[in-house]
Amino acid sequence: MNTDNIVRQHYRSFEELKHGTENYGEFWYARDLQLALEYASWDKFKRVIEKAITACEKSKQPISNHFSQVGKMVALGSGSQRKIEDYRLSRYACYLIVQNGDPTKSVIANGQTYFAIQTRRQELADDEHFKQLQEDEKRIFLRNEMREHNKKLVEAAQQSGVQTNLDFAIFQNHGYKGLYGGLDAKAIHTHKGLKKD
Repeated sequence: MNTDNIVRQHYRSFEELKHGTENYGEFWYARDLQLALEYASWDKFKRVIEKAITACEKSKQPISNHFSQVGKMVALGSGSQRKIEDYRLSRYACYLIVQNGDPTKSVIANGQTYFAIQTRRQELADDEHFKQLQEDEKRIFLRNEMREHNKKLVEAAQQSGVQTNLDFAIFQNHGYKGLYGGLDAKAIHTHKGLKKD
């Protein structure tokens, strides 16, 4: 199956499972996704969901924004009803579930391909959008990106034992040296003719 067919087929089937409300926006039910991904057993599929929740947690995303546990009433053969476990999933949660699914299942392999293609398309669209920006807008965009990366760098440094302001200054100065061919912060200021502030 070529990539265009994969995108068309999986976009259609994936989007057909989508629900939406004013309170929750778009979401998918895990039980629906289980059937679409050809998992016969809820227990096996729940293990995939748990791996996806771990991936979500490790990437520091709020789990409750992506995996919301809900109960669902289902009819039994006797005419009575029983409550079963289900999850309300965000698009990101569905992505993580497919990424953590069994790749020997062709539907999972195709789903992984689908999400990879969609991610690449978004990257290209973002790149095209960036090219359309004016120079000042590009600078502001890149500055904001650097601010976010620096926050993550500070967190990583703290987790690695960099605690005091002096430790962090030394850590940051080594970063400058790596980026600027051995120049520390003072040498960069001198080289670029920057003012002290």
